[in-house]
Amino acid sequence: MPSPPQVLDLENFLPYRLSVLAQVVSESLHDLYAGPFDLSVTEWRVMAALGRFAPLTASEVGQRIVMDKVAVSRAVARLLKRRLIERTPDRADRRRAPLKLSGRGRTVYARIVPVALEYEARLGEALTVEERRQFNALSDRLFIHAQVLRQNR
Repeated sequence: MPSPPQVLDLENFLPYRLSVLAQVVSESLHDLYAGPFDLSVTEWRVMAALGRFAPLTASEVGQRIVMDKVAVSRAVARLLKRRLIERTPDRADRRRAPLKLSGRGRTVYARIVPVALEYEARLGEALTVEERRQFNALSDRLFIHAQVLRQNR
């Protein structure tokens, strides 16, 4: 006798819940900077990575923000065209083309960071200090375990 088909309880399926939460949070934050700065989510993530870790190659940016190479490449091209980022020649290795924020990009970055931090603070109001600490610890554990599962496929 065949076993009954399994049912995916989507609204309680952890990967789905994490994805939806990430999307809603990302879109909510995007709503705050999209109009004034005309940036897509990917463009802002590229700028945020460069603001924190520059210089980085486009490939390194993609690894930092865990986004598709094509999406990152398109965002980099748009940011270069708008002169928000710039390529810096690597004299030791001409195949590398590290990126950094331009002066104009640093100005935009400096204006968005307070908006992002204020959004984070307002979002965090839903949790107590202890819940936030637990959430961060649990998120770190899930992230590491998801990487292990991916490597062991």
